[in-house]
Amino acid sequence: MKATLFLADGFEEIEAITVVDILRRSNIEIEIVSVTCKREVIGAHRIIVLSDLLFEQADFTDVDMMILPGGQPGTKNLSEHINLKALLAQFSSQKKWIAAICAAPTILGNLGLLAGISAVCYPGCEKQLIGAIIDPKGSTVVDGNIITSRGPGTAAQFALKIVEVLEHLDVAHSVQEEMIISL
Repeated sequence: MKATLFLADGFEEIEAITVVDILRRSNIEIEIVSVTCKREVIGAHRIIVLSDLLFEQADFTDVDMMILPGGQPGTKNLSEHINLKALLAQFSSQKKWIAAICAAPTILGNLGLLAGISAVCYPGCEKQLIGAIIDPKGSTVVDGNIITSRGPGTAAQFALKIVEVLEHLDVAHSVQEEMIISL
């Protein structure tokens, strides 16, 4: 299985790094792709992450899941990338996995990809989940080919859910135990 995590300046660091770390511990191939014109991407809290490649260099034909971390202005910057939005629409139409956390589910909502889908997001962003069925109690929600999660505090749970759907529940539980993550 292969996943791609997209970064734009202003991304929420814990949501990106936690996902990459847990997926790599689970032996899932994951590439960090910058949608900026540079490989060095600056997080919302001024942590610089070196992406594996730029969007224009990436080949998405064998990618099983696209992952969007939240944060501001990271979510806004991701949402302004026209080619990323086209790729999200393509993945959705092909029923390929898409995962978004924090404010990033708003990108999916604004593209109309959440119509009739149960979803969650960072509190206060719900109006932008256009057409979604807001889950008032969920912290990480899977509906169809879409995974959404609330925010920084749910990053590990979000990452483990990605492992579960891409690999198996046993793999997710094993990594959870190794990392001493209590959910």
